[in-house]
Amino acid sequence: MALMRGSFLCATIAGELSFQEASDGEGGGDTEVMQQETTPVPALSKKTKQPKECFLVQPKETKEGGTKTKKRRKKKITDILAKSEPKPGTPEDLQQLMKDYYSSRRSVIELEELNLPDSCFLKVNDLTHSLSSYLKEVCPKWVKLRKNHNEKKSVLMLIICSSAIRALELIRSMTAFKGDSKVMKLFAKHIKVQEQIKLLEKRVVHLGVGTPGRIKELVKQGGLNLNPLKFLVFDWNWRDQKLRRMMDIPEIRKEVFELLEMGVLSLCKSESLKLGLF
Repeated sequence: MALMRGSFLCATIAGELSFQEASDGEGGGDTEVMQQETTPVPALSKKTKQPKECFLVQPKETKEGGTKTKKRRKKKITDILAKSEPKPGTPEDLQQLMKDYYSSRRSVIELEELNLPDSCFLKVNDLTHSLSSYLKEVCPKWVKLRKNHNEKKSVLMLIICSSAIRALELIRSMTAFKGDSKVMKLFAKHIKVQEQIKLLEKRVVHLGVGTPGRIKELVKQGGLNLNPLKFLVFDWNWRDQKLRRMMDIPEIRKEVFELLEMGVLSLCKSESLKLGLF
């Protein structure tokens, strides 16, 4: 009897153990399923933007000590003239410019023929004169000359400058000298060559103020006769905003020398024409 109870108890315990193992197995499976179900699904990644190219700027190499050498600025003619004292022009200045201009185009003998006698030059301006006071000094008999002049297409005095604006300034500054003299503007600004030729043909003109280019063109077209000319005055010492004199400008210098070759040099050598450097 005792044996039967012992065997029954053993069978009962063994059955419980087998049931517990079976239930543990089923429970483990459920746990794995739940873990699979609760595992988060990774979200779909969005399209990533392509990275932009970057350029690294390398710092400039500096010299030892951190000091930078400054470049020397080239000196301009305006800088030199601004520091120098103005000097009045002389006949030698004009003679030298003529030699420099013609040296590559003329022979030695031809260059000697360009030399002008000292007697053909008027007294130079010492930079203390106004235009009126200078003209009164170099031409004391102007009133008499003006009254005796009655030829058309000609002038008694030519004043040559670098620009139309400067010509107007000179005309205004010579009021005390000109008196009743007839003055004509001889420059290209707003005035045609043919209009100036007609004016010279219609009336007697005593004074002409203008630029060498337009005066040269009038002589070339026969609108201006240089034979009655008695005085040719260059606005020599005046300087523009860049501190240039009229003969410092290549274009003006070229036109002046071309005008001198159109009969002015021969008139100077015959001493019928006087040159002045104002």
